[in-house]
Amino acid sequence: MTTFDSAAPLPARAVHESEVTLAQLMLPSDANPHGNVHGGTVMMLVDTAGGIAAARHARCRVATVMVDSMTFLHPVFVGDLLLLSARLTWTGRTSMEVEVTVSAETITTGELTHTSTAYLVYVALDDASQPYPVPPLLLEQPDERRRWEEAESRRAYRLARRPAG
Repeated sequence: MTTFDSAAPLPARAVHESEVTLAQLMLPSDANPHGNVHGGTVMMLVDTAGGIAAARHARCRVATVMVDSMTFLHPVFVGDLLLLSARLTWTGRTSMEVEVTVSAETITTGELTHTSTAYLVYVALDDASQPYPVPPLLLEQPDERRRWEEAESRRAYRLARRPAG
């Protein structure tokens, strides 16, 4: 059973400890009749990559709280190799923000196209499906500090938009 000793502080974990990269070949079943991959297929893979990174950091089950934002900059086509890179950008007491970047690789040429970026929020869960404390995020590089500050701004915006009650 996952339990938490509130008297013992959790050791911080570095960003690189939970980073994950997934690769998935896009097939005709992932696309519309014109060969464009469905946005929902990309979103499912983004949530998978983000969830793995969050679970690696928390070392427990996680649930998606929200997709804060997701951009679709370029289409993805059947035959592309989709590369998804996920990294934590922020941690709270029980929640985490994860950035997922998506690139499409044309396998025959090696050309990479950045197609999407998404920010997702996850909550860590104990065995009773209750929020569970997560380790602090150890920021070792200037770009990690920058991502943290940007995540703080997104969090403030989310909290300001939250309905009362």
